[in-house]
Amino acid sequence: MVGWVLGELRGLGDPGRAVNERRYLKSDFVHFGVPVPAVRKVAVSAVRGEVARGEVLALAEGLWSVTEDGRPVHEARVAAIEVLVKRVALLEPGDLVVAERFVRDSASWVYVDNLAEKAVGKLVIRYPELGAVLDAWVGDPYMWIRRTAMLALLAGVRVGEPDLARIGRFGDALIGEREFFIRKALGWVLRELSKKNAAWVTGWVEARVGVISGVTIREAVRHLPEEDAGRLLAAQRR
Repeated sequence: MVGWVLGELRGLGDPGRAVNERRYLKSDFVHFGVPVPAVRKVAVSAVRGEVARGEVLALAEGLWSVTEDGRPVHEARVAAIEVLVKRVALLEPGDLVVAERFVRDSASWVYVDNLAEKAVGKLVIRYPELGAVLDAWVGDPYMWIRRTAMLALLAGVRVGEPDLARIGRFGDALIGEREFFIRKALGWVLRELSKKNAAWVTGWVEARVGVISGVTIREAVRHLPEEDAGRLLAAQRR
C-alpha cells in the first residue's frame, strides 16, 4: 500500500509547485508538488473501508520512512499524518509514542500542527490520562514537542470541552518563550477559546499583560469584544 500511495502522489506532482513549496518551507526534503487536499484524498483512500489498527500504524510508519536520494519525501510524510488522523478512532493510548516519534522527527509546523491537534489532541480527549504526557511535554527541551503540548489542547476547545486548567498552566509555562512558534501557538489556543469563552481569555490575558508577547496577545484578542481587545493591547504596549 505504501507503494500505491507513493505512485498516486508522484502522478499528481507539479514540478513548479514543488520548487516553490520547498522554498516557502525552507525544506531539504524531496517534494513532488502536490497540494495538501490532494494528498489527503489519496491518504484517505488508502484506509477506506474495513481496516485494522495494525494496518493503519504500518502504513503511517511506512510512509513516514520513505526516502528518495537519501532524503525524506514531503508528501509521503503528510500522507502518513493524514492516515493517522483519518483513523485516529482506532488508535490506543500506547500509540501516542508513534505521534511523538513523528513530532521529534519533524522540524516544521507543516507536520507538527496536524499531528498535535488531530492525532495527539483527539487521543487525549478519548484517554484523559494521557494529559499527564502533555504535562511532561510542555517542559520538553525540543521546541516542537512544547508546541505540540499546547496545540493538542485545541481539540478540546473545538468540541466545547476546553481543559482550562491545562490551558492556564501551559500558558504560564510558555508565556516567557522567545520562540515565535511557541508564542504563536499560545495565542492560537487563546484565540480559539475566546470564541466560546471570551471572559476567561480576557481575564487570563489581563492578569499577564506585563509579560505576554505581542505575537501572543494579537492572536489572543482577535475575537474578543472590540473594547476589551483595545484595552488589553493598550495595556500591553505600556
